[in-house]
Amino acid sequence: MSDEETEISRVKIKFVIDGLGEAEGEFVRHMAPRTVDMIVRKLPMEGRAALWKEEVYFEIPLKMGEEKAKSTVEKATIAFWPMGSAICIFYGETQPYSPVSILGKITKNLELFSMVKSGTKIKVEKTG
Repeated sequence: MSDEETEISRVKIKFVIDGLGEAEGEFVRHMAPRTVDMIVRKLPMEGRAALWKEEVYFEIPLKMGEEKAKSTVEKATIAFWPMGSAICIFYGETQPYSPVSILGKITKNLELFSMVKSGTKIKVEKTG
């Protein structure tokens, strides 16, 4: 695969977490192409963190059904939760409450999410 194709299939993003810093990640298009495209088009977006076990999630203005949804995820997964219209970051071994569409993964500073408090403002934007 050429660099250009990789560029198109992967979208570099960052999460700016109020008072904690920035975490980096990437969306991988083939995991949920329609959902990734819809989210990327709406970036930057921000929301207020909610916590569930070892997961941080925040609601975004996107209504979308499941796309290749999974009920198990790996640590560092970024996903879209259709039931809650939210972006989820799984920083521990937690599994989703209900199936999620996998968007990609956190590539740097995953541990920041373990320090997020409920109500913290999180902004997600494209980098580069």
